[in-house]
Amino acid sequence: MDLSEIDLEYEKRIAALSAVKLVENGMDIGLGTGSTAEFVIKEIGYLVKHEGLEIRAVATSKRSERLAIDCGVEVKTLDEIPTLDLCIDGADQVDSGLNMIKGGGGAHTREKIVASSSKRLIIAVDETKIVPSLNRTIPIEVLPFAQAPVSVQIKKLGGTPILRMEGDSPFITDNGNIIIDADFGVLKDPGGLAMRLSTIPGVLEHGIFMRPDEVHVGEMEGVRVLR
Repeated sequence: MDLSEIDLEYEKRIAALSAVKLVENGMDIGLGTGSTAEFVIKEIGYLVKHEGLEIRAVATSKRSERLAIDCGVEVKTLDEIPTLDLCIDGADQVDSGLNMIKGGGGAHTREKIVASSSKRLIIAVDETKIVPSLNRTIPIEVLPFAQAPVSVQIKKLGGTPILRMEGDSPFITDNGNIIIDADFGVLKDPGGLAMRLSTIPGVLEHGIFMRPDEVHVGEMEGVRVLR
C-alpha cells in the first residue's frame, strides 16, 4: 500500500498513543528515539502537564532527552533508576517473528541498554515497518579505531559495510563512535547473525533486536497489537 506522508504521520501517532496507554502513574519508563518515539514523548508530556501523571524517564538519546525536558517530563539516568517498568520505542523494521532492526537514528546502543533494563519493551510503528523478513542495512556502532578490521569481519560474514556519513564527515553517535551500516540482504537467521556480530572486537552494539513484549502497529483503520 502506498501511503502519503500525512497518512504515515497519522499511523505513527495513533501507534504511539496506543502504546502510551500502558503508562501508569508512578512508573519509571524508557523513552526511545525517532519520529514515532517523539509522538510518545509529546503525549507523555501532555499527560504530565494536564492530567497530573507522575513518572520518571530515562532517554535513549540527547535528542529525546531535550524533547522530554521541553515537554515537562522528569528525566533521570540509569545510574539513578537502573530498572525501568516500561520502555516505549520505535523500529525501522519488524519481521513476522517480531525480530527488529533499529538504529536508523544512530541511537541503538543506548536503546538496547534501556530496553534490557526494562521489565517490558513496547514498540510503536506504522504499518510500513512490518515486513515478512528483515532486509534493511544493519546499523553497527563501532569504535573509530576499529573501523577497518570491523569492516573486514563484516565482509567475511557476507555483508557489505558502508560508513555512515553526515555531510562530508562520519556520523558520530552520542557515545562518540562511528556507525557502519552493513548490508546482508534478506536476513534468514537474525538471531545467529546478531550473535556473530556481537563477537567482533571493536563493535559496541548492532541494530538487530529480538522479540519485544508488544508491537503496536498504526494503520489507517486503527491500531493492531502484535505479541
